[in-house]
Amino acid sequence: MSTKLEAKVYSHEGKEVSHIALPEKVFGVAWNPDLVHEVVVSMQGNARANTAHAKFRGEVRGGGKKPWQQKGTGRARHGSTRSPIWAGGGVAHGPRNDRDYSRKINKNARAKALASALSHKFEAGQVLFVDTFAFGDVPKTAQARTFLTALSSVEGVRDLGTKRANAALIVLHGRDQHTEMSFRNMGNVHVVSAKDMNPVDVLTYKYVVVAKPNDVLKALEARVSTKTARKAAAVKA
Repeated sequence: MSTKLEAKVYSHEGKEVSHIALPEKVFGVAWNPDLVHEVVVSMQGNARANTAHAKFRGEVRGGGKKPWQQKGTGRARHGSTRSPIWAGGGVAHGPRNDRDYSRKINKNARAKALASALSHKFEAGQVLFVDTFAFGDVPKTAQARTFLTALSSVEGVRDLGTKRANAALIVLHGRDQHTEMSFRNMGNVHVVSAKDMNPVDVLTYKYVVVAKPNDVLKALEARVSTKTARKAAAVKA
């Protein structure tokens, strides 16, 4: 008999307010490091700008004249001053901007990798569910920092408010201008909507903070569902 997954929901003041049932296909998936690595490398390659470019010896201007005669000088023989071992010469095996780093990612593989990464974080106690962030009419970074400090009182996330780099990934159901602007100036936090979540962001940041979890979980559950499962659900409906 499988155990239902549940999690505590906290207010932005760090106080427990309720519990929420979690979908097993999002937070109960086995850790698959090979799949996650494949998807992460593919996504990083697809995002690579590839602007670095070094010239070969044949592309560097000059060097057509032999620097000195082949024999009789006592020095090592050279044919061009644009050899890679010369200052001002070409670069051997340097980066080229004509190289393509992109890789095709299967949609189902990307969804499974996301579920595997979220499950891994949840098992490690690094996923926090917050009912809402109340910023009022004006977005304020100071208030956002106060919220993170208050949430640091929750057991298991003590360094949420003090970690300097890659502290938290804030997950929203949709666009929330006040929340996004409030956290924008904090270099250790990144705000993303549920439909834009990816394994790279989940693994980059130590904690995943889910705001308005009921709506976010529905969106995540729809994302990780395979095409076959969605068709079956549509038939049942």
